[in-house]
Amino acid sequence: MSDIAVTYIGGPTVLLEYAGLRILTDPTFDEPRRYPDPDGGQELVKTRGPALQPAELGRLDLVLLSHHHHEDNLDVSGRAVLAQVPRTLTTVEGASVLAGTAVGMAPGDTSSVGPVTVTATRSLHGPDAVAELLGPVIGFVLQSPGEPTVYLSGDNASLEVTREVADRFGGAPVMIVNAGAARVAEIDADLTFGSGAAAKSAVTMTAQCVIGVHTEDWEHFSESRTQLEEAFSAAGLAELLLDLPRGTRVPIDVVAD
Repeated sequence: MSDIAVTYIGGPTVLLEYAGLRILTDPTFDEPRRYPDPDGGQELVKTRGPALQPAELGRLDLVLLSHHHHEDNLDVSGRAVLAQVPRTLTTVEGASVLAGTAVGMAPGDTSSVGPVTVTATRSLHGPDAVAELLGPVIGFVLQSPGEPTVYLSGDNASLEVTREVADRFGGAPVMIVNAGAARVAEIDADLTFGSGAAAKSAVTMTAQCVIGVHTEDWEHFSESRTQLEEAFSAAGLAELLLDLPRGTRVPIDVVAD
């Protein structure tokens, strides 16, 4: 058994302890506020602040940033956190904008951080044509000797992408899935997994533990944590979905690969 731990901070943001590293995902630390779209589209509205402040997190070794250009994955306070972390792995475009310690990765690229190998995976932020308009997004696979593989979906709405990752890596015992069926007025489609699709993705990845995030704190998340739990229960997968009290460190014991 391997000892991993996760602390849920809010929205898509978790602190993951893995192979001795302390890894922060998609940093969002602003208090409730509005984010106008400079191009005149729907503004994003944050409805709740983080469970923990950055100063309460202790040492951070790595940020995994699925994309930089939407505030529900990287808000103003989250950007300030990046300067305090030795390395941020993100898209090639994101690294060119953020600079500093950001390292750009295209799908299939790998990066070693201590004992952990990080592979960037494809993510599709909505249907094909929409995803292209919304800009590049990546997910991540984490591997380390003696540790279970961890898959982070990023803002992905494609089960085909999940199958690609599962085929390449043989699944992943631990999965962090961005759910919530994110939607905006201009686009009649889910931009992240809905609850039912998230449950199907867990089966595809043969996951032993699913960390479901990206379901609360933002108005454009159209499906709630409760709906995610209901979907997993309806699929007979309730035991896979980890209970995530806000701001609480939760150990995870799963069988290593």
